[in-house]
Amino acid sequence: MARTQIKMPTKTLEQFAHLTTAMPEIADEAVTAGGQVVEERVRANLSAAIGNTKGKSRSTGQLLGALGLSPAKVDRKGDHNVKVGFTENRRDGRPNALIANVLEYGKAGQTPRPFLRPARASSRRACLEAMKHVLQNRMRAR
Repeated sequence: MARTQIKMPTKTLEQFAHLTTAMPEIADEAVTAGGQVVEERVRANLSAAIGNTKGKSRSTGQLLGALGLSPAKVDRKGDHNVKVGFTENRRDGRPNALIANVLEYGKAGQTPRPFLRPARASSRRACLEAMKHVLQNRMRAR
């Protein structure tokens, strides 16, 4: 049986070792950059959906103000995640998630005005590019 041994330069090995220790920080930064791209698209779609009514708009701006990005966290599988969503309750006690759900899917007498699904679909490529950009820049800097 043939045997091959490849020796890498010490400098390259040191760069790999440094990357493995910094990888959690780099991954958090990358998913946060991707999440920011998605949040911007959701915010733009939500603004358009709220202002697109037949009658006078009853929007208070609370739903748009509650939209945000969670800090990057690691789940049980070891994956780094961020969430784009709404903070819990409005001033009147109703959950913002309920209001967003009614806006997205509609209800009896109210037509749906989707803003989440189109944002997710249209921002996928830009999100991946933002994450790649962060990863490449951080790896070059090391």
